[in-house]
Amino acid sequence: MEDVRHRLGSNLRKLRQAKGLSQEAFADEAGLHRTYISDLERYARNPTITVVDRIATALGVSIGDLLDDTPSSPPQNPGE
Repeated sequence: MEDVRHRLGSNLRKLRQAKGLSQEAFADEAGLHRTYISDLERYARNPTITVVDRIATALGVSIGDLLDDTPSSPPQNPGE
């Protein structure tokens, strides 16, 4: 069984990249540090539910999308 940290990290990376955001740009948008985002994507951290909510909000997805086996695509920003 895949660890929830692996699902979160993988989904975070996929969804962030789908929005065309670097770790640094996304971290700024989410109000987190870039190294924290990097740690999450490398499965090195156990974030609080508050942090997961901030990440989901910044990506424009539900918390469930971050934890699902197959996340949905984030909404595209108009004009991109």
